Amino acid sequence: MTDTEKKLLQAQHRLEEAQARDRVKERKARTRRLIQEGAILEKVLPEVRAIALPEMEGYLAERLVDSNETTDRTGG
Repeated sequence: MTDTEKKLLQAQHRLEEAQARDRVKERKARTRRLIQEGAILEKVLPEVRAIALPEMEGYLAERLVDSNETTDRTGG
């Protein structure tokens, strides 16, 4: 393996390591955002703590539809 090939391989490994670090940062940022959003959801709708995850989407969709209908009727 020539010196140029070694340098090229090292550069490739450095790039792969940088990309791996970026993926970890992105994953941690997403995890943090999801935790914060969940905390806000529990603060605004404390009853969601008692709802199983599989039922959560339907419950929230129902609440949003009810909320939009109320807003539409009141003009708010």
